[in-house]
Amino acid sequence: MERGNQTEVGNFLLLGFAEDSDMQLLLRGLFLSMYLVTVIGNLLIILTISSDSHLHTPMYFFLSNLSFADICFTSTTVPKMLVNIQTQSKITTFAGCLTQIFFFIAFGCLDNLLLTMMAYDRFVAICYPLHYTVIMNPRLCGLLVLGSWCISVMGSLLETLTILRLSFCTNMEIPHFFCDPSEVLKLACSDTFINNIVMYFVTIVLGVFPLCGILFSYSQIFSSVLRVSSARGQHKAFSTCGSHLSVVSLFYGTGLGVYLSSAVTPPSRTSLAASVMYTMVTPMLNPFIYSLRNRDMKGSLGRLLLRATSLKEGTIAKLS
Repeated sequence: MERGNQTEVGNFLLLGFAEDSDMQLLLRGLFLSMYLVTVIGNLLIILTISSDSHLHTPMYFFLSNLSFADICFTSTTVPKMLVNIQTQSKITTFAGCLTQIFFFIAFGCLDNLLLTMMAYDRFVAICYPLHYTVIMNPRLCGLLVLGSWCISVMGSLLETLTILRLSFCTNMEIPHFFCDPSEVLKLACSDTFINNIVMYFVTIVLGVFPLCGILFSYSQIFSSVLRVSSARGQHKAFSTCGSHLSVVSLFYGTGLGVYLSSAVTPPSRTSLAASVMYTMVTPMLNPFIYSLRNRDMKGSLGRLLLRATSLKEGTIAKLS
C-alpha cells in the first residue's frame, strides 16, 4: 500500500485545502473566526427572541429555529476540519464519515424546510392579514417545526443507511474538507444505482419541493402587493420579506452553485470555495441580515446588550 495515496481499510482521507503550512495556519485562523462569529451571532438571535415577549410571533419562532439549525449545520463540518488542520491529520473513520453525512444532510434539509415555513408565514401575513393569528396559531407553528425535524431526520437516515450497503475501493481519498455524500459515492466499488435514486429522491422531496413552495409563496405575495394602491403600503409589505428573500437567495444560490459545479467539473479549488460559501459564509451572514434589516430585531438586540452590560458593571461593582 502506497503512503499518501491510500489509507487504512475503513478510513477516508480528506484532502481538504492547501498543503503549505503557512497557508493552513491562515486558513485555520480564518475558519475559526468565521465559526465563532456564526455561533455567537446565531446564539444572540436566539437569546434576543427568547428574551423579548414582543418577538414571540411565528416569524421569529421560525427564525430562532433557523439560527439553531445554522449553528448545528456549521458544527457538522468546521470543528472536524479545524482539528484536522491543527493535528496535520486528514484521516477520518468510516463511522465518523457516516455520522458527518447524516447530520450534514439532516440540518441542510432542516434549513430548507424552515425557510419554506418562513415563506409560508409571510404569505399568510400579507395575503390573509385578517386571518393571520387564526391560521398561524402556536399549535400549527409547533407542528410545522416538529414535522420539519422529523422529515429531515428520516430523509437523512434513508440516504445514510444506503451507504452502508456499499463496498469501497482501496483508494479512499475525498477531494474535500468534509465527507460530501456525492464524493463518497464516487469512491464506491459496488453499484451505486440505488444510492443515486435515493439521493435524487431526497433532493427532490426536501430540496426542490421546498424551493417550489417558496417561489409559489412569493409569487402570491408579489401579486397581492402589486394590487396595493399606495406606494408606502407596497414598500412596507416588501420590507417585511427583504431579510428572508436575502437569506433564501444566499442559501439556494450557493447550494446550487456547489452541486452544479461539482456535477459539471471535477473537484477543484473553485468548488471548495463554493462549499465554504455554502457551509460557513451563509450561516455566518444570516444573523447580520436579520439584525441589520429588521428594526424590531435591532431594538431588541440593543436592549439585550444593554442589560448584559449593566449586569456586568453591577457584578464588577460588587466585587470591587
